[in-house]
Amino acid sequence: MSDANQPKVELFVKAGSDGQSIGNCPFSQRLFMVLWLKGVTFDVTTVDMKRKLDVLKDLAPGTQPPFLLYGSEVKTDTNKIEEFLEENLCPPKYPCLAARNPEANTAGMDVFSKFSAYVKNSNPQNHDNLEKGLLKALKKLDDFLGTQLPDEIDQNSADEVAPSSRPFLDGHQLTLADCNLLPKLHIVKVVCLKYRGFSIPSSLTHLWRYLNAAYAREEFASTCPIDEEIHMAYALVAKALQ
Repeated sequence: MSDANQPKVELFVKAGSDGQSIGNCPFSQRLFMVLWLKGVTFDVTTVDMKRKLDVLKDLAPGTQPPFLLYGSEVKTDTNKIEEFLEENLCPPKYPCLAARNPEANTAGMDVFSKFSAYVKNSNPQNHDNLEKGLLKALKKLDDFLGTQLPDEIDQNSADEVAPSSRPFLDGHQLTLADCNLLPKLHIVKVVCLKYRGFSIPSSLTHLWRYLNAAYAREEFASTCPIDEEIHMAYALVAKALQ
């Protein structure tokens, strides 16, 4: 339902190679997910970076997507846009998406940097160590997802604390922490398989539970670029091992 009091909300995201579909941009996907989870009425405009729309020159000159048009206000910094949406689209009308557990905000934060070093490396001598670094970061995230959060632990139970079965970083709901991490994890999964023949190990059961729970959610699955877009984006970045 559209709300007459709700300012017009339009998200501008990077377009794919065809100039129309969603391109590879974890920041664009992050904000797309936030707006979808908020349940607000909004439009999405894909921006062909080869033929920048004239409207962009007027709205946000010199700016790369993503950016947000909220009423007549233009917001251009991803973190600030997220903060702005959390403040302005708030309870009781819209859900709060902030994680309750601060650790959820930092979980997996080193995965993407380890992944980048791994795929950009062209020296075979460094390959194994860089792969170990990525695996260590993924295992650390798996450990976090397998460890019960304080509100999952029954303080009155004499039983040993069981592994967590929560689907997402902060519990049973997607939060801002997931909107930040999941688009990057998806890129890691797609690029590593294509350019390094590396799959996230099946032994990381908590991490796979997390990914599968995310892919089952429309807010994530429907905002992912197709694999080919990610492959193209990394075609020159992922170095062949010489």
